[in-house]
Amino acid sequence: MGGSSVELKGPDFGAGIPRAELKEGEPLLGHAQGEAVILVTRGAQVFAVGATCTHYGGPLAEGLVVGEQIRCPWHHAAFDLRTGEALRAPALNPIPRWKVETRGDQVVVTGKDETPVARTPPSSPPESVVVVGAGAAGQAAVEALRREGYAGKVVLIGREPNGPVDRPNLSKDYLAGNAPEEWLPLRGAEWYAENRVELMLESKVTALDTQAKKLTLADGRTLGYGALILATGADPVRLKLPGAELPHVHLLRTLRDARGIIEAAKTAKRAVVIGSSFIGLEVAASLRTRGLEVRVIGPDAIPLQKVLGNALGEFVRKLHEEHGVVFHLGNTPTAIEADGVVTQTGEKLPADLVVMGVGVRPNLELAEQAGLAIDRGVKVNAYLETSAPGVFAAGDIARWPDPHTGQNVRIEHWVVAERQGQTAARNALGKREKFEAVPFFWSQHYDVPINYIGVGAGWEAVEVSGDVNGRNCIVSYRAKGKIVACASIYRDRENLELEAAMERGDGEAVERLAKGQGAG
Repeated sequence: MGGSSVELKGPDFGAGIPRAELKEGEPLLGHAQGEAVILVTRGAQVFAVGATCTHYGGPLAEGLVVGEQIRCPWHHAAFDLRTGEALRAPALNPIPRWKVETRGDQVVVTGKDETPVARTPPSSPPESVVVVGAGAAGQAAVEALRREGYAGKVVLIGREPNGPVDRPNLSKDYLAGNAPEEWLPLRGAEWYAENRVELMLESKVTALDTQAKKLTLADGRTLGYGALILATGADPVRLKLPGAELPHVHLLRTLRDARGIIEAAKTAKRAVVIGSSFIGLEVAASLRTRGLEVRVIGPDAIPLQKVLGNALGEFVRKLHEEHGVVFHLGNTPTAIEADGVVTQTGEKLPADLVVMGVGVRPNLELAEQAGLAIDRGVKVNAYLETSAPGVFAAGDIARWPDPHTGQNVRIEHWVVAERQGQTAARNALGKREKFEAVPFFWSQHYDVPINYIGVGAGWEAVEVSGDVNGRNCIVSYRAKGKIVACASIYRDRENLELEAAMERGDGEAVERLAKGQGAG
C-alpha cells in the first residue's frame, strides 16, 4: 500500500546519543543504518522502532505514546514499542524494532532485532473459526486469530470476487486516479496461503443454525464451525426513483463499483452526485480531480450539518465550491433520465454519470434468519458476543454497549470495524476482552483531512477552538453538557490526545484539549 517515505532526519542513533536528550514518553526521530528510527523512553527502558506507520506512512515521531504503545497521528494505528507489532487498526503490518544498548551516558542503536515474537497459543481454542464477511472486520479478525497463536482452521467467506480491499481508498485516491489498484488489496493471495486462511470468495451464506453450529451456502454446501464471527457489513442504498436502474447510475461500496465509476468517468463530462454525505462528497472531489463537471444534490441546507455542525459543514461546502463543485441543497431528486437528474423543484441537472451516496443499510438477513437478537443491528454484549453463545458480530452490523456514552451504538466506520474484528477474534479464542475503543474515522476532501473521534449522534451544542477557515481547528460536540465527540483539521496530535483522554474517562483533559489548552 502507498504512503510517504520518511526523510532521514535527526541524530544517527548508531553513533549514539546522550540519554539526557531523551524525554520520558516523547518520541525522538533519528536514524540508524539508513532507516528512520524513533527512540522512546519509558522509565528505565529505551525502545527503538521504525518511524513510519505501515498503514499510509504516517510520521510516528509526531504521534502519541500511551503506555508502551506508539500511536500514529494520521489514522490512529497503534504499535507495540517492545515488539513493533500492529496492536490496533488500521495498520496491519508491524514496524521494525531495533536493539538498544546503554554505554555509559550514551544510548546506541546497534541493529535490527529480528527475533520472532513469542506467541502463546490459546488454552482451550475452538476447533475452527469461520468469519462471514470479507471486509474490514473480517480481514482484521483472521489476522488477529493468527497473531494470537491460534493454529486451528480459519475460513473467511466473502461475497465479492476479490479479497478484502482498502475500502476508504475507493472513494478517495483510487477513484481520483491518484492511487494504483495494486495498493487496494489488504493482503495478497500468498498471505492467505502462508497463514493457512481458507478464502472462499463469491460465496454467500444463506442460513445459520446456531444449535448445530452449521452454515449453509447458496450453492447448497454446508460448513461447520467451532466459533463464528459475523461481519456481513452493509449494502449501499439505491433510491427507488424512476430511472434509478439506468446503466449510468452507480453506487459505491465495492472494488467492482469503483471500477465501474472510473470506466464511466473516462467518457463522461457531467456528473451528479445524489447525497451530500461523506461518501458523496468524497466521490464529488474525486470526480472533480478527474476533470468532470460535478453537481451535488442533498436535502440539508448545509452538507454534513447533522454530523459536523454549521461551521465545519459550511467549510466543507466552500472547499468543494472552490474546486468547482455546484451544490443543489435543500433539494431532492424525483427521477433520473438518460441525460440528467430531475429535482423536486422541476429543475433538470445535466448528467451522463450519476452516483448515489445516500447511505448504507446493515446486512442483517443472515442474523435475522438465525434468530439472533436484533436492535437496528445485531445486538452484542461488551465482548461482541451475540445472543447465541460462540457467535460474535463485528463491524457495520454490530450494536454494542459503548462504555463512553452509556448508549447502545452501531457505527459504520472502517477503523471501528477493524478494531471490532480484532476484539471479536480474541474473544472467539476464549479471551474476555471488552470492546472499549473510542470510535474514530477520517474523511479526505482534496488536500484537507478531517479526523473525528467519539460518538456525536444527538449532540446539542457545537464549540470551535481555532480557525475553521484557516484549516487549523478542533470542533467539539456536547450532549448533556459533556463533550462526546471532537473533529479536527490539522490538529493531529491533539486529536490523538483527545482519543486517549476519552479512553481513560478523563473529562477534565478532554475539556482542556478541546479548548486547545493541552492535556495539562
